[in-house]
Amino acid sequence: MKKHPHTLPPYIINLFFIIGLLSAVAFRIIIVFQHIRPELFRPVWYFGVIGYMFFFLYRYVISLKRKRAIHEYDLISKLQGHERLSSEDRDVAVYLLSSLKKSRENLNYLFIFALSGIAVVIDILLSMQGE
Repeated sequence: MKKHPHTLPPYIINLFFIIGLLSAVAFRIIIVFQHIRPELFRPVWYFGVIGYMFFFLYRYVISLKRKRAIHEYDLISKLQGHERLSSEDRDVAVYLLSSLKKSRENLNYLFIFALSGIAVVIDILLSMQGE
């Protein structure tokens, strides 16, 4: 009997979302520390790397869980063949859609994009001041 996949509790989803955001901030703020507090460069870099290690391991596990569910329940071929889905198949489809809906990865990507742009602008401004 296959184990029915399920989404994680919101507190775990939020915890890893925060870890991802803090790691993104750490990697972008090292540009500032490079100019004004060089002694903080390494600790902040380590914080960012270790945070990303946990965050991306979590994302990997979620992605693997989704792919495994699709494979184990053969959902793609059932949908392509217009087969009738069993209640178990529908439960798995609901899990997959709920998992995507609850995920905050799109916000994380947007946050990383915006922070990266800000970090570039700040680095250019700080570099111009040093000249």
